[in-house]
Amino acid sequence: MSDAVTVPQHTAGGPAGTGAPAGAPAPRPGGPERFVARAAAVTAVLTAAGALFGLVRDQLIAHLFGANGETDAFLVAWTVPEIAATLLIEDAMALVMIPAFSLALSRRAAGPAAGPDPVGGLVAATAPRLFLTLAGAAAALAAAAPWLVRLLAPGLADPGTAVDCTRFTAVTVLCFGIAGYFSAALRAHRRFVPPAAIYVAYNAGIIATVLALHRTGGVRAAAAGVALGGVLMVLVQLPSILRQLPARTGRCLRRAPERRADRSPVPAAVPGALARVRTVVMPGLRRPAGPLAVPAGPSGGTPPPSGGLRRTARVRTAPLCGPVLAPVALFALTRQAQVLVERHLASSLPAGAISHLNYAQKVAQVPMVLSLMVCTVTFPLVARAMADGEADRARRRVERDLTLAGLVVLLGAAYVAACAPQLIQLLFQRGAFDSHDTAATASVMRVYALGLLGHSLTGALIRPYFSAARPTWHPAASMAAGLLITILGARAAVPYFGVRGIAAANALGILVTALLLLRGLGRQGIAVDVRRVTAGLGRLALAAAVATAAGWAAASACGTAPAAAAAGCLVVPTAFAATALCLRAPEIRLLLSSVDRRRRHAR
Repeated sequence: MSDAVTVPQHTAGGPAGTGAPAGAPAPRPGGPERFVARAAAVTAVLTAAGALFGLVRDQLIAHLFGANGETDAFLVAWTVPEIAATLLIEDAMALVMIPAFSLALSRRAAGPAAGPDPVGGLVAATAPRLFLTLAGAAAALAAAAPWLVRLLAPGLADPGTAVDCTRFTAVTVLCFGIAGYFSAALRAHRRFVPPAAIYVAYNAGIIATVLALHRTGGVRAAAAGVALGGVLMVLVQLPSILRQLPARTGRCLRRAPERRADRSPVPAAVPGALARVRTVVMPGLRRPAGPLAVPAGPSGGTPPPSGGLRRTARVRTAPLCGPVLAPVALFALTRQAQVLVERHLASSLPAGAISHLNYAQKVAQVPMVLSLMVCTVTFPLVARAMADGEADRARRRVERDLTLAGLVVLLGAAYVAACAPQLIQLLFQRGAFDSHDTAATASVMRVYALGLLGHSLTGALIRPYFSAARPTWHPAASMAAGLLITILGARAAVPYFGVRGIAAANALGILVTALLLLRGLGRQGIAVDVRRVTAGLGRLALAAAVATAAGWAAASACGTAPAAAAAGCLVVPTAFAATALCLRAPEIRLLLSSVDRRRRHAR
């Protein structure tokens, strides 16, 4: 799979690889690969910084407020920003708007430098209505806070605190929506630094507010910090978005920023590819009609008249609100409903159960977040490949992303499961968070680790689904099937296993969703080799099981938590790599050979 991430370069003479325009500089070998590596590295650093700030945030809240009824009330209110982040930043907004901006950029690259800008038309058609809708939703949510708290956690001991916190966190519906829109636009332009920095700003706002107001406001200070953090998410991206997008609708933005990212020539027109673009911004229509397609001419293509572009902007709003947005939004809501199910069931358990679930989930999901960083960077590339009609290029990229995501998340899951008590003790056991809370959280975290592969694969697989040429309901149906398993499994397991039963049902449900998504991907024009991908993941899963056992034994033999965590850092990766090599997992050999080549190049 060494060629899986090679991005073919477009040329004016026809399909990729047929020749470059006269006088154009030759593309540098490995240029796109170096761009992906650099973007992934920057994203990794900023994501790690955001995760570190999030860890400090959770440690601060645990230290000041512990794991009790008050923190349970705050976490019920925190459901609002969690759902808003899923819908408006991580899933729905990105899955709709990154392909939309990618198609607009493809149209811009194929047309001349005069006339209305497709990106400006997209912004004018979507941003005002979207932001007004989000503002109305935030206001309605704040007004309905008492009924929402009663619905989410009917067994909560202190609903008044939860209501107050929910009114603060309702602000994130508007702020996260704007931040997610900005992030999608910037990533489509291949600008990854500001979007990757938003969680640093978000968590910094929460930490600062908690430190300043916790004595007078209690846990409500954390909710106020969530609102401030949402505002900072917008502000940290604002300078970059003003540079990238047109100043007003109809103005042509003459430069194409993505050309600098891969250092390769962009053709004046790509008529064969753009003939397949159903609309300038989203594939909501089934046929290219009139001004929505670029007609071929002697020079390779001509731009549509300005009236056609205005028509395009009007057509765009229908797919956004109907057949394109609905499957994405339903998938994101169904995915986030797993958290709602967990907290609804845990609210009837002893005080602190919701907090134990939350802290376990936050730590256990770190490997999943790291595994999806490459997918975050490559999603605009997959969307652009699908917009240009190059399904084979998209398939190779998706296959490699799946194996890399699986490798990272399984290695991280092995470490989390092996050293769970020691990690929780190091991170949280201080102040109001005692040894009982550590033991309960660690036991839940080990169960959560079983579902990390399913969460990572779901996050990686959903991107190509919504890069395809038509909206699809398969992801929402797959997620609904997984949610049903989670609900039934949790209700059956809670009387016997408590919060661990909820975590186990979550792991089973998300794994079923991932398998359904993998099986159905070929229907969307990206026919991945399911057998080869699952076989490779199966070998990596077996290696992770062996590494977990070895790390667990090593951690148990150590007397202190720091020594156990350090021993796990050495034993788990070593056992994982050795077992994977014995099983002939090609991903490990590819990774080791890549590291060796970079080491030799550094010399």
